[in-house]
Amino acid sequence: MPAPAIDQYGSRSDDPQSRHPLVLTGDGVLADHLSRLCAAVGVEPQVFSGAPPPRHRWESAPLVLVGDDQFERCVGLTRRAGVLLLGLDLDDGDVWVRGVQLGAEQVLFLPDAQAWLLDRIADAVEDVGAPALTVAVIGGRGGAGASTLACALAITAARARHRTMLIDADPLGGGLDVLLGGELAEGLRWPDLAGSRGRVSGAELAEALPQLHSLTALSWDRGEPVEVSPEAMRTVLAAARRRGGLVVVDLPRRLDPAAVQALAQADTGLLVVPTELRAMAAAGRVGAAVGAHLPDLRAVVRLPGPLGLRSQEIARGLGLPLAGEISHEPGLTLDAERGTPPGLRGHGPLARFCAAYLGEVLPPVVEGGAAV
Repeated sequence: MPAPAIDQYGSRSDDPQSRHPLVLTGDGVLADHLSRLCAAVGVEPQVFSGAPPPRHRWESAPLVLVGDDQFERCVGLTRRAGVLLLGLDLDDGDVWVRGVQLGAEQVLFLPDAQAWLLDRIADAVEDVGAPALTVAVIGGRGGAGASTLACALAITAARARHRTMLIDADPLGGGLDVLLGGELAEGLRWPDLAGSRGRVSGAELAEALPQLHSLTALSWDRGEPVEVSPEAMRTVLAAARRRGGLVVVDLPRRLDPAAVQALAQADTGLLVVPTELRAMAAAGRVGAAVGAHLPDLRAVVRLPGPLGLRSQEIARGLGLPLAGEISHEPGLTLDAERGTPPGLRGHGPLARFCAAYLGEVLPPVVEGGAAV
């Protein structure tokens, strides 16, 4: 077994201390408070007082929490991201100047900033980067094909090596795990998470859910419907978004409180509209309800229709920008019955729309420093 690598500062690459927040203060009360916050997210900080920390500790820690009493000892150290200055006196306006001199990301005072700081510590420990792009998909009428599109988007993103999570937020929709052909797959379903609250690790959530076709899926079981609270939806979606990549949420047409919470966290939405008169009328009402919570809502028009209307005319009539159109694709229904998820073929009108849309809204996957 090869020996662990040692960097130029004498720090081993597998040193567990390099993954722990660094706390610098000689104030016992502040040190205890920060240690309790770290413990709340399951990590023990490295605590230094009275002297500057070793250079490799300062540079490798995921987050550095500097008490204002240690400012002079730290101001000459290498500038780095993830340094927070903890003020000790609310009446001391010069602490903001010291924060600039230190190159601090934020100047904080406890306990006022406790909730924010708790999330920031957890983000650092989880190595959180840019949040996932979250796309909400909803049907303009029943049977419009929103679940089919949501599934195909997730499959297409996963095929392109994006980290992907598909979330079924429609308790009466039949279950996206069935559409994925994975209703027997092991893992948690919504009834197991309906009471979630607080903060959930994104990595632990992904590990606990079914893994299907290179994506992670959260769906329903076959039991009696359970009510998912808005807090549970917020908790689960926040954990999913912290992992980065893409999160696709399949929403019910009738917005319950949990669906409203999902819309609050979504970045953009797709309203699937068949080219039928009644479907367009229904989509107008659904679009108005969704648009009250999600400003960036776009129309996806399903063709053909009996009216001969163009996709641009339908989107204009709904007052929405057009994301694209999807022509009828023979075989999708039979594929679903056989357990072949929509989008798995990799060709056809549905796959082409998904590839084009994701190519527009998602950055390319970067491997080895090069976009792919």
